[in-house]
Amino acid sequence: MAQATLSKMQINSSANWALAGVSFAHLLNDAMQTVVPSAFPLFQQTMQLSFAQMGWIAFTLNITASVLQPLVGYMSDRKPMPILLPGGMLFSLIGVLGLALSSELWMLLVSAALIGIGSSILHPESSRVAHMAASRGRGMAQSIFQVGGNTGQAIAPLLVAFILLPHGQRSFLWLMGFALIGILIQSVVSRWYRDKLAETRIRQQQPLKSSGAEPVARPVSRGFIAFTMGILILLLFSKFVYIAGMTGYYAFYYADAYDLPLSQAQICLFILQFAGMVGTLLGGPLADRYGRKPMIWFSIAGTAPFSLLLPYAGPVLSMLLCGMIGLILMSGFSVIIVYAQELLPRHIGTVSGLFFGLSFGMAGLGSVVLGSLIDVTSVAFVIKLCSFLPLLGVCAVLLRKDQPRTAG
Repeated sequence: MAQATLSKMQINSSANWALAGVSFAHLLNDAMQTVVPSAFPLFQQTMQLSFAQMGWIAFTLNITASVLQPLVGYMSDRKPMPILLPGGMLFSLIGVLGLALSSELWMLLVSAALIGIGSSILHPESSRVAHMAASRGRGMAQSIFQVGGNTGQAIAPLLVAFILLPHGQRSFLWLMGFALIGILIQSVVSRWYRDKLAETRIRQQQPLKSSGAEPVARPVSRGFIAFTMGILILLLFSKFVYIAGMTGYYAFYYADAYDLPLSQAQICLFILQFAGMVGTLLGGPLADRYGRKPMIWFSIAGTAPFSLLLPYAGPVLSMLLCGMIGLILMSGFSVIIVYAQELLPRHIGTVSGLFFGLSFGMAGLGSVVLGSLIDVTSVAFVIKLCSFLPLLGVCAVLLRKDQPRTAG
């Protein structure tokens, strides 16, 4: 009995380390990825880029990940590939090197595409690792994985404010260290992943023993699945186009509206992303306790009062509002993914790849459209327009109510 308990503790410990590993790798990946739009002021200064051209950089970064992630997820469902975990970081390493050495727009686009490829590989496979490492608290596990990404997004504006803007484009070379550390961590996690897959194959070959512990899922029609996925995708649209407007262009609005330097505007974005990290960490456990649907509804629609007020607030109040927006808005993404995974439990990698891919694709398209719109209108007009996007969160009331997961 004691031996069995010790063995179970060792298994849980290794799973927790694997979950921590993919979360930290997610931090490194998203820091490198988010630095790209956060560094738009630097690119504008060094290459005299228009807002539309900067939008195309974000589009290239995000659309690469958008197209490839569902494909990687589908392939990993059919044949999981642990080697992809460190392999994705290799693409990011080359992409960051390219950003440091780029002298023309096309070079920035190629570098951004390489970082997008690295991200497209990391998210589906790492999300599968998080799912495998979870027991009953899948919302919590997905939040731990996702909070790593939000932390990386939070520190990206600080990297821009204190490293890139003061020291210039060549300082992107420092970020190569992020990719090298990521390769090392993902190599270790990939070994746990490979061993876990081998255990799963052995278990599947053994006769099934029914214990009656697992609840039977309610059957759903394809029409219902399509409808629910449509609602979830609409919610992703409202969230990530809004985030694209904030991360890509709010710094310009903040600096112009309050006559402050761009470096101080980056602090405002850091507050947004840091609060989002906290919101992500809280969102999964709260959804496990109170249900996915209420958390999804609150995370989008609950942002609207603060987003609508933000364009009209002063510099200090704007920072407080950015904190509230990040805290609430970021709390729902991991919950949306788990909700979709439970809707399609045999397609974990595909669902993860699809939703991560859509989030990047929508952010990329949003950056292009918003950047082009700024060129023909103004930054202030676009920021005010984006403030209405969280109102789409009311569509979450159309989702089917799920059962809260109680501790036990």
